[in-house]
Amino acid sequence: MRSSTSVRAAVIVGLLITGTHAPGRAQSASSSPPSNGDQIDPALLAGLSWRSLGPARGGRSQAVAGSSSRPLEYYFGATGGGLWKTADGGVTWRAVSDKFFKSSSVGAVAVSQSNPDVVYVGMGETELRGNIIQGDGVYKSTDGGKTFTHVGLEKTLAIARIRIHPTNPDIVYVAALGDPYGATPDRGVFKSTDGGKTWTKSLFRDEKTGAVDLAMDVGQPEILYAGLWEVFRTPHPSVSIQTRSSRQARAAWW
Repeated sequence: MRSSTSVRAAVIVGLLITGTHAPGRAQSASSSPPSNGDQIDPALLAGLSWRSLGPARGGRSQAVAGSSSRPLEYYFGATGGGLWKTADGGVTWRAVSDKFFKSSSVGAVAVSQSNPDVVYVGMGETELRGNIIQGDGVYKSTDGGKTFTHVGLEKTLAIARIRIHPTNPDIVYVAALGDPYGATPDRGVFKSTDGGKTWTKSLFRDEKTGAVDLAMDVGQPEILYAGLWEVFRTPHPSVSIQTRSSRQARAAWW
């Protein structure tokens, strides 16, 4: 894992807006329409363009998270370089996992909206390719990334998504792809109601099919949708069924 390094980069203010409703974004059927104050005028974004904010370390990333209550604070997980944090909107980044993580590839990051000091990190890349690294479960911080504790699911090896209950950070769901190289019972969706102390398997199809995505209705958090995928990274080619089945879940099912 890389040592902590500050990398400076230019910041475009418009890209730092978080927690607002972008034009055309579909709203939950259970949610009330947004007020005018929640809308973004498209003209304000017309002159903006995407730029890399760094850091120039850690490799590619498929895990980024932040909190609407802290618009300059974000985390990103590198597929080979641990977890990084910025507190100034991407001007500087620092590695926050070096002293605590025992594996380097981050597959998912989630920040609690009700308490942004609570951060869950799932290990192991799920975008399968030739040079993937397996993980060792879930890590949790309760102090905004200053320290992390391992909270289990080490046999899942590759975690694709983490969702946290919008008002209770102790209720958390993990979508686990599982071992990319073979059949395993450690696949599917796992749930904890005690902040990661214990986990139960909420959704399991079979030992070849893992969970690769998970969506929660924030207006009705007892409703979740899970995407499942049967895929393997063999020594030479990769094998995929190329179909994902989704299932809707309510409180009684979980």
